[in-house]
Order: sequence, then structure tokens, then C-alpha cells
Amino acid sequence: MPTIDVQVHVYERNHPGRPWAGVLHGPPEVTGDDMVRAMDAVGVDGAIIVSIYAMYRFDGSYAVSVRRAHPTRFALVKPVDTRNPAVEEVIADWAKTDGAVGIRIMMNEDVPKDPANPAVNRVLAAAGRAGLPVNLLCWGRLDEVAGLAARNPGTRLVIDHLGLQQPFEPPVPAEPFAALPQLLALAAHDNVAVKISGAGTLSHAGYPFPDVWDPLARIFDAFGFDRCMWGTDWTRATAFLTYQQGVDAFRVADRLTDAERAALMGGTVSSIYRWTPGAH
Repeated sequence: MPTIDVQVHVYERNHPGRPWAGVLHGPPEVTGDDMVRAMDAVGVDGAIIVSIYAMYRFDGSYAVSVRRAHPTRFALVKPVDTRNPAVEEVIADWAKTDGAVGIRIMMNEDVPKDPANPAVNRVLAAAGRAGLPVNLLCWGRLDEVAGLAARNPGTRLVIDHLGLQQPFEPPVPAEPFAALPQLLALAAHDNVAVKISGAGTLSHAGYPFPDVWDPLARIFDAFGFDRCMWGTDWTRATAFLTYQQGVDAFRVADRLTDAERAALMGGTVSSIYRWTPGAH
């Protein structure tokens, strides 16, 4: 089974041709070529590029250019604007883009908190029609996801980064898994899956992150490995670990059977996003 990282970010240096809207913690740039070199060094076969909201907002053009250069290594997810009156057309067009496998909603202050809000549900319904999973960055708003999942049973929802607030720089929060019960409650909805991404940034012990495994085991037990997907959230995690540590912490972990590891580190990603590295 190929090893697939469910979330990485790539970006160029800030320049007038594609200016940054903001900044995210990490190197001055991580190009597609840089990401391929990092993956090759540790035996990662492919990755889902999540177009980086901090720099590019709703413009997925750089991610698309990277996919074009490395079509067998990357698939694509991009954020969409729930306030855009034409968002359904945006989603339909994105679904036709080579390598597009999902969309993302950044559940920030611009996104209404009512799970019945028609703008948000319009996005979820359109994604369901297009066959695109919806990735939700929903730190602090896990309680809203149950209503969204119930209203859109035909749409796959994917919780980014365990649904937990993760730091960009040290220190690690005192109680990084405090909201875990809210995540576990979402396992009742069959259309909800979870990215086990950035987990090392929640460890007080450092690599190989022994203190994250008991909480992760509760997630695996609740959702099953057919709804859990490993990822590094590279490069947001650079202040805490190397890319190799983000991979090896799961690849050599004695808390996983071979079958569980194969599902977590590739099989489930391939199933949910309907993409496998090496396939155009």
C-alpha cells in the first residue's frame, strides 16, 4: 500500500505575481520540488496538497501548478468562500480540475456558527453532488459539525487536524486534548472522517511523541481505521519536528498492527479521496 500524507502545504516566496495575503509559520518557501525531495527522502509516495489559506486565501493556482509538474505525486484540495454567491459554480469547476479531490472550509469568524445556515449547507450540498469531500478546519467549533453532517448525509466531511487547536510555535497547550470528547461524539455520523494530522505538535514529550498515543487510540476505537488518515501538516509543524519524525512516529510505532498502519498511512486516504499516487 502506498504511503500517502493527507495534508501538506506548498508555497512560493512572496512576489508580485502571486502575492501573499498573510503569513504561516514555516520556511520562506516550500516549492513542489522541495516537497517531492522531502517525501523521497523518507519514502512517502504521495500527498494531498491543501492550498494554503494563510498565503493564498481561495486561490488554488500555485497548488494546481505543482500538481501539473508532479501529476503522479499530488492531489489537490482548495478552500472555498462560503460567502461567494457563485460558490456552487466554483465547486463544479474545481471538480473538473486535474487532480482535484476535495474542498476546504475554514470555519473562522466569516463562517456562520448556525449549522442550519443556508450558505454553508449550500457548499456542502454542492460538494456532495460533485463527489468532493469537504475538509473542515473547525478548531473550537466541533459542536457544529454534527448538525452539518446530519443535514448532508451524502457529503463526506473530513475533520482537519483531529479537530483540536494545534500550535504554530512552542509551547504545546497545557491540555491539548481537552476537546477530544467533542470529536469522539462525531463518530456517530458515518459520513465524518478524521485527519490524524499534526499530532506531534500536541506532544509535551517530543519525538516519538509517546504521550499522544492514548488519545489517538480513543479516536481509532471510535471512528475505526477506515475513517482515520495520517498526515504531517507540513510545513506548519516545522517548529516541533522534522518531516522524517512526522513520518516515522507512525511508520515504526508499535501501537499499530501492519494492517492498521497500511490503512492509516495510505489505504483510507486513497479510499476517501479516490486517488492513488502514480495515477494521473
